[in-house]
Amino acid sequence: MTLIAILAAVGCQLFQVTGQVFLKHAMLAVDAAPRVWRRVALFMVAGLTFLTFWFLMWIGLMQSWNLSAIYPFEGLCPVLMVLGARVCLHEKLGAAGWLGVTLIAAGVMLVAGS
Repeated sequence: MTLIAILAAVGCQLFQVTGQVFLKHAMLAVDAAPRVWRRVALFMVAGLTFLTFWFLMWIGLMQSWNLSAIYPFEGLCPVLMVLGARVCLHEKLGAAGWLGVTLIAAGVMLVAGS
């Protein structure tokens, strides 16, 4: 794989994580008092937009590269999701969770490097 393909695969996963974080913000806004539907709609549209970009980019990657080469990058999603939840949503993960995330990241690097 070329550097461009690797960056595109990682960028694709960033689109997915960003979309999920926006959708989580939308769901949190639904429970907020007072409920501001404009805010809910804005976060929902942003989330769906990023997830649409992710889907289209993923389809493009599948068209251009072997699935066995790009699929290991799907393993980055849990790692990036935990980091995104920590930074954007202030969620916490215990030591065992971080160990699992580290093992996932190591596995992705091993598979992608082979």
